[in-house]
Amino acid sequence: MKAKDLDKRFDAGEDITKDLDLAKARRPNQDQKRVNVDFPLWMVHSLDKEAKRLGVPRQALIKFVIARHLENAGSST
Repeated sequence: MKAKDLDKRFDAGEDITKDLDLAKARRPNQDQKRVNVDFPLWMVHSLDKEAKRLGVPRQALIKFVIARHLENAGSST
């Protein structure tokens, strides 16, 4: 199928998922890279307390806080 035909079907509100190979789908800039960070014990306790309050794992909280900071820093430039 040509891209313009797929676009027409999509724009018409048709379900085009059966025409896509979702096994190969990727979101740009979403590859994972493991990093090690050492935190003082008081910070780990604070992170755990806040993560428990929010009902999320510590790692998710750390990612969220860093992402929010980076987004805010990017919008101020």
